Formats: sequence, C-alpha cells, structure tokens
Amino acid sequence: MVTLGQRMEALRSERGMSRPALSAALGLPKGAAEKFETGRQTPTKEQQEKIAAFFGVSVFYLRGESSDRTRQEDWMDAAAFTDEEPVFVPKPAPRPAKPKAAEPAQGGMLDAMLASKGVQELLRSVVLDVLKSPEGQAVIAQAVRKELKK
Repeated sequence: MVTLGQRMEALRSERGMSRPALSAALGLPKGAAEKFETGRQTPTKEQQEKIAAFFGVSVFYLRGESSDRTRQEDWMDAAAFTDEEPVFVPKPAPRPAKPKAAEPAQGGMLDAMLASKGVQELLRSVVLDVLKSPEGQAVIAQAVRKELKK
C-alpha cells in the first residue's frame, strides 16, 4: 500500500518542486513537507485537505487509500450537475438463475453482509453524516437549484 508520504513525494516530484517550496506554497513551516514525506509527522486533516487541493487530487488518493485521483467535487460537478444530456448507460445483464446447490454462490458473503440490518444501519448513518456536512449541504443546495430552474 502506498503511504501518504510516498504519494506526497510523487506528486511533488511531478511538479518539479522542492520540499521547502512545497511547504511555502502550502503556507506551512519550511520543514513540514519533509516531515510529512518521511513519516516523522502526520499532517492534520485540514493540512491533508490543503495538500490534496493543492495537487488537485482526492484526500483518499493522497492517503494512498485509492488509486483514483478524482476529487469528489470534480465528479459530482461533472456528472450530476451539468446541463448536458445524460449519457446512455446500458442496463446490466440480468442475473443468472439461482446457482445449483453444488455450486457456491458468487458474492454470497457480500450479499449476506449487505442484507444484514447492522450494515444497512451503518451505511444509512454514514450517508446521513455526509449529507449533514457542509459539502453535503452544498451538493443538496446545488441539486435543488437545478431542479428549481426546470
């Protein structure tokens, strides 16, 4: 797994920046970038968001939790809130008939996990927390404005 420090170093190198230059660009102390890249210090959540925004990547990508650089704001703006015609997305193929008793079910464990009440409550809680956040409120407001324009 890629660490935050490794990801930060790679992004900085892509831009041809030195560590002190990156620290200055972010408004951090001169040695901050070096400490973050070497793992001697972990940036705060706010610092991580600032670094991710500076490089134009998601915080998940910066932390090494995803290989997708796209920030949520970018794909939300591009996909859901454009005035362009929707892109045709073919329907998924119908599910095959139930597997025979001798064959193990494909994804049976995942289906069982998603069907459990505890997981559903957790997912519901996470979604509600996101929607209550300032970012979630902004997405909702933007969607409402778009609908009112129709």
